[in-house]
Amino acid sequence: MILHRGRRVVAALLLSVVLLTTACSPKTPGRFDQAQKESTQQKRGQAVAKNATQGSEFNKLFPSAGDGYQRVFTQEKKGFAEAKLKKGGKDVALLSISDTTSTPSTAAKFSKSTKKIGGYPAVEVGKTQTAILVGKYQVKALSRDSSFTASDRADWLEKFNLNGLANLK
Repeated sequence: MILHRGRRVVAALLLSVVLLTTACSPKTPGRFDQAQKESTQQKRGQAVAKNATQGSEFNKLFPSAGDGYQRVFTQEKKGFAEAKLKKGGKDVALLSISDTTSTPSTAAKFSKSTKKIGGYPAVEVGKTQTAILVGKYQVKALSRDSSFTASDRADWLEKFNLNGLANLK
């Protein structure tokens, strides 16, 4: 009986030593550890320029709802604002305004534009997006449904308060 008790004590001691050594040994780095370390050391909000316009300034420049359309704001942050355009309860388009101060390459794509909407250079991006450049601001309409055509996108871009946007500081 003493022998049996001794084995139990030795087994418990060995188990404790194994658990202690494995728990305290250094962990081998995983494949994502370096990326996690780099991303947490970066300054927050680094992608947005300090002088970018607050997204709340853009909201008043979006077109009003009407003609069976409903406008629902979905995102607002420094340098950007976005609204869904719904018709019959279905998302048909996304409308957005972004400050290109943080992304100068965005504004560069308008330099060779021959098309104008509302008097501003326009570009088609793929088959579902139309964008115009108003000063340093990109105004974009993105079709979410095939019923919302390129012509509809151009019409909605013209409904933005483009003069107000051009005068925004």
